[in-house]
Amino acid sequence: QVQLVESGGGLVQPGGSLRLSCATSGRTLDYYAIGWFRQAPGKEREGVSCISVSGISTYQDSVKGRFTISRDNAKKTVYLQMNSLKPEDTAVYYCAGGRGRLCGPANYFSSWGQGTQVTVSS
Repeated sequence: QVQLVESGGGLVQPGGSLRLSCATSGRTLDYYAIGWFRQAPGKEREGVSCISVSGISTYQDSVKGRFTISRDNAKKTVYLQMNSLKPEDTAVYYCAGGRGRLCGPANYFSSWGQGTQVTVSS
């Protein structure tokens, strides 16, 4: 089992940037994929991005070209760099640990953090 703690959320103006961090503990980060998800008020949770053990990353279409996921296995941390933020990016962002090396749907992820709030507003 892996424990995950998100940080880096906050209030930012449209067009601004934030970098979210997902600090992990427990199992080494070398053996499982990490995904970022978000949930806006009144909406269902949706996948944002994921990075496999080998470093292959995937993105939701709405964030492609704006968000970048990366991992630092030595620091046991995964990052989500978010640029050109839009009001529709406002949500609670969660990171989650997968059951194995590859990315998959939400039910593939077995460990979840507590979330960090991102608010994009002028």
